[in-house]
Amino acid sequence: MTRDDSTEQPRPDALPSPWSSHRFRLFFTARSTSLLADGMLMVSLTTAVLGAGYGAGGVGYALAAWMTPIALLVLFGGVLADRFTPQVMMVGADAVRMLAMLALAALLVTTDIRLWQIMALMALSGAATAMFQPGLASMIPQVAEDIQRANALLRISEAISTLIGPGLAGLLVAYWDVAGSYLAIAAAYALSALGLIPLRKLSTARDEGNDPIWQRLATGWQEFRSRSWLWGVIAVWAVYGLFVFGPSLPLGAALLTEQHGAGGFGWIASADGAGTIVGGLLGMRVRPRRPLVAGACAMFFFSLNPLAPALGWSFPVAAVTGMIAGCGFAFWGVMWATSVQSHIPLAVLSRVSAYDVAGSIMVIPLGRALSGPAAELAGADRVLLFSSGTGLVCIAVMLSIPAIRGLGRAPVAPAESPVPEMRNVETLTAPAPVTPGTADAAPSVQDDGATPSASGRDGVPVS
Repeated sequence: MTRDDSTEQPRPDALPSPWSSHRFRLFFTARSTSLLADGMLMVSLTTAVLGAGYGAGGVGYALAAWMTPIALLVLFGGVLADRFTPQVMMVGADAVRMLAMLALAALLVTTDIRLWQIMALMALSGAATAMFQPGLASMIPQVAEDIQRANALLRISEAISTLIGPGLAGLLVAYWDVAGSYLAIAAAYALSALGLIPLRKLSTARDEGNDPIWQRLATGWQEFRSRSWLWGVIAVWAVYGLFVFGPSLPLGAALLTEQHGAGGFGWIASADGAGTIVGGLLGMRVRPRRPLVAGACAMFFFSLNPLAPALGWSFPVAAVTGMIAGCGFAFWGVMWATSVQSHIPLAVLSRVSAYDVAGSIMVIPLGRALSGPAAELAGADRVLLFSSGTGLVCIAVMLSIPAIRGLGRAPVAPAESPVPEMRNVETLTAPAPVTPGTADAAPSVQDDGATPSASGRDGVPVS
């Protein structure tokens, strides 16, 4: 299921645009509406909890209720996506999230909503998100031949949704009602499910073995740990999330608001979002021979994000650095997603992606929780200076790992080639010789003599 370096493949610039694929257009529409719902959710949740009189502490409890099931269940979501196909799991997850949002809207209209009710429904939504997220990586190679360009388009959509979602939720809350904003979120999840339903007939490499779920998890872990470029990035990313992503958002927002006012902070955040769009556009055009090296070099610029508030730079400089940081982060995201989707067998990709998501996001809440006490002890500016320096060191460490530096582009295989069903996923993972310089990067796997077909790989999301 991985691409064979010895097989002659079309040049990347000869591949058709993802837009030419009806399947990609459906997937893009579904993913965009889902991202829009996610972007609206935090504003709606905060407004609902504060309006019910539970204060900032209640918002924290509700967010924790949403994030905890994601962290605990995402690995199982990867196993189930490989077993029952990503399409089935994602449609089911969207349906559950839609029902949870409708229930919240109904409770807000009909009763004095209790905090435990909000937390229970947010936990249900979080569990559904854990079932939804791992399958994303497996879908992209099946709906687009040009995986990198598809990832870039999705990154741009994510940036636009992040910019529009909170504002749209704010407008609905201000001019309609907070319950109305939850109805809009439910409608967005419903549209996402409707866009994914026609994709249920995609040829998919299913793991139809009878192994227990723990054995399936172990298979995914073996695939993950057998590639040092993969776990090397995630190990570095966990440190990055704890010391850079964790403190940068709460402390950076506080300092930028203090320095430039709420309006100024809003414009700087918008500049960051615009930079993310630019990074996605660059990801569509730039095709480096060593994607992870190029992406990591772009991530050096993200250290400007915590540096600007730490040093109290002027508003124009802070806005420009925010744009540059957003651009670097988005470009890295495209390179990373494309690399994973191109080098991991499709039949285990959802499980491997689940380990990626779990390793990337689990430490960020801890970093955010510790950033407040650290700022009280040392000062927010010093904590952010430390974050900026740590970010530079982490990326340098990443680039020092030979397997990461040596990972090249995988040859591009047509997405239209049929994907046979797999009876036992463990038969897919036997390593075969790879070309010099890519050892440990991409074991080549054949499907019972069939020609190699496309394989594929995500903050997080949060990251």
